[in-house]
Amino acid sequence: RNLLDMDTFSKSDPVVVLFVQGSGSSEWKEFGRTEVIDNTLNPDFVRKFVLDYYFEEKQNLRFDPPGSHSAVLGAQDFLGQAFVALGEVIGSQRGRLERALTGVPGKRCGTILLLAEELSNCRDIVTMQLCANKLDKKDFFGKSDPFLVFYRSNEDGTFTICHKTEVVKNTLNPVWQPFTIPVRALCNGDYDRTVKIDVYDWDRDGSHDFIGEFATSYRELSRAQSQFTVYEVGWGGQGGGPGSPHAGADPPLRPQVLNPRKKCKKKKYVNSGTVTLLSFSVESEFTFVDYSRGGTQLNFTVAIDFTASNGMPSQPTSLHYASPYQLSAYALALKAVGEIIQDYDSDKLFPAYGFGAKLPPDGKISHQFPLNNNVDNPSCAGIEGVLESYLQSLRTVQLYGPTNFAPVINQVAGAAAQVTDGSQYHVLLIITDGVISDMLQTKEAIVTASALPMSIIIVGVGPAEFEAMEELDGDEVRVSSRGRYAERDIVQFVPFRDYVDDSGNQVLSMARLAKDVLAEIPEQLLSYMKTRDIKPRRADP
Repeated sequence: RNLLDMDTFSKSDPVVVLFVQGSGSSEWKEFGRTEVIDNTLNPDFVRKFVLDYYFEEKQNLRFDPPGSHSAVLGAQDFLGQAFVALGEVIGSQRGRLERALTGVPGKRCGTILLLAEELSNCRDIVTMQLCANKLDKKDFFGKSDPFLVFYRSNEDGTFTICHKTEVVKNTLNPVWQPFTIPVRALCNGDYDRTVKIDVYDWDRDGSHDFIGEFATSYRELSRAQSQFTVYEVGWGGQGGGPGSPHAGADPPLRPQVLNPRKKCKKKKYVNSGTVTLLSFSVESEFTFVDYSRGGTQLNFTVAIDFTASNGMPSQPTSLHYASPYQLSAYALALKAVGEIIQDYDSDKLFPAYGFGAKLPPDGKISHQFPLNNNVDNPSCAGIEGVLESYLQSLRTVQLYGPTNFAPVINQVAGAAAQVTDGSQYHVLLIITDGVISDMLQTKEAIVTASALPMSIIIVGVGPAEFEAMEELDGDEVRVSSRGRYAERDIVQFVPFRDYVDDSGNQVLSMARLAKDVLAEIPEQLLSYMKTRDIKPRRADP
């Protein structure tokens, strides 16, 4: 709208060029161009750009509308440009965002209006049930405790975890409960993309024993709508239908047998058991984008560990230490998660708390003190405001202990309980360095919170062991307290050290961290809406 007029005898002939920036990269690559519309300063373009959308990634876009359709964007053609994250468009009311064009000194360049809509094939959700037969025995005193881990393949040949089944205890012939998963999460809408499934024996200490794996695809899985499908466990990433374990499969993911130790022990090794797909059905459901377009807001809250085990913030050995050249692990984790979630929060005001510190002037220990020192209004303006308040608190409070999570979880749960109609969903980020002190109270708080519109992300920094955090994660065994089980899995835990880039690239480290910790948020939001039968609000035309 209202573009600059660069032509002498007529109006401009605009075309828009879209550039995309890879996750963790600073390089811009041209993605595509609209058609050229002659002689207008207010063009309405017809050509659409089809992009893969990932909630958990910062997908930066740049729109350049040159004044003519020349192959090279020369200075005489420049009408301004707009930078935007795809999440900002999705998170805007009705998926509609207007952004000012900038870049021409001293001139108003007009605006660009962006509209986002979801393709219909992303709406399908699959319900399936699997069982296994004659799996390898891994436990010395009993049988195995098997569970399955599903991975979708990425364009670059890597794999991303997309689902874990529950653990079935003490059996070599488990029958897992039916589960649902969006087609988008399973294969990103590509029916022939490889889906890899690992079979593990659960161990309490987290060192789960690998039993074997097989590979399939959405198209192959869907055949179970009319017949059982049996997969052999143990061959190099292949799977197939009954009587033909490799039929219709992709090439092996690895050239060697997947369980070489088993192969060495048993010369007549055939497989490590079989997995049978008992049922498979598909239906369309509401998506995260539907709720976002309908006005659902994500409310982001931060809680930071101020216990003494972090070390003196002024010392380089401290986990809170920030040099002039490098942010601390706490600040990196905060920026990685916050800069993506803020696109879905219209007011960009984030409550931020600390826990485990002695506060001035009387040295009272607090487990939910506002980082901005304002008890009545603990919200900070944007992620930069949270960082500023965090650094200020480091200079004024005394790091102490213990490490209690329950108070801040209950604080956010209280806010979530105020609005349960689906218009608000809360995400709590807890960043901590060590062993939790109030495990029983925290479990009770999580079980209560699982019935509310909220999710909890825990990022562990430093070298400590985090077994208790794995238990809170609840991916394999649902969190319980005093005989009550959590309604939903609402906790996601990751150790920050797993995402540190070897080359020291902090941008890449942050992108990797955000991708994993945020991947479950859309599905957790949807699980709450579904259990409460909350439909997305209809967007105005």
